[in-house]
Amino acid sequence: MLGTDFRTGSPNWLDLGSPDTAAAAAFYGAVLGWEFVPAGPRAGGYGFFQVGGRTVAAIGPLTEEGASSAWMTHFMTPDAEATARAVREGGGRVRTEPGDVMDEGRLAQFTDPQGAEFACWQPGKTAGLGLTTAENTLLWVELHVPDPAAAIGFYAGLFGWRSAEMPTPGMTYRVLSIADGDQQDGSFGGVAPLGEGAGEEARWVPYFHAADVDATTERITGAGGSVLMPGADVPDVGRIAWAADPAGAVFALLRPDPRQA
Repeated sequence: MLGTDFRTGSPNWLDLGSPDTAAAAAFYGAVLGWEFVPAGPRAGGYGFFQVGGRTVAAIGPLTEEGASSAWMTHFMTPDAEATARAVREGGGRVRTEPGDVMDEGRLAQFTDPQGAEFACWQPGKTAGLGLTTAENTLLWVELHVPDPAAAIGFYAGLFGWRSAEMPTPGMTYRVLSIADGDQQDGSFGGVAPLGEGAGEEARWVPYFHAADVDATTERITGAGGSVLMPGADVPDVGRIAWAADPAGAVFALLRPDPRQA
């Protein structure tokens, strides 16, 4: 699972683009207990979600024309320009060129060849999130695309990721790991084939640690969100649910199987 010792290819930042940041902050506060902390007058409405004073995610207004509300996963890079070149060479698209975010770091945003949006963060003063894997924080990211094998090849060209196949009911799941160190210890996410249901699209989905998945889904509906997939047990993984906030941003919940911790 994730930590905060970020290395090349690690998910090191997560933020939400929302058409109504105040409403979104109220929703995630009710569902996950997050506190919203504005970043200040120079930040254009951007701010941080915190647990116990440590940043677990961020939120800002939508900035791209025609964009819909969604969570954006950022991956650590030591060189945002080099990553942008690799995206182009691999057939992806650079939506936002690398640029400084004050002196906190450098940001660039991309779309992979199958249409999933993601970003990279080159640390400056801010290395990344302050807390992960704990209850109500990010502990896994998952890519859903039509061609998982092609996606793995693309991202390996950017970050050197490794992958391992894990048979699951009805499909082959691929677990992703950063390039260095023990492969299992370096795992942070996975790739699954895109479903054929209505509204399915290529995307990265964040998973938040839920001590009680079913109680959390009840809070989601009570706060105006929707449950896309109710809680279900996945062998050797844990209990999972998928949901969307009131503006339609998709996320997932996971209570890990204690044997896999």
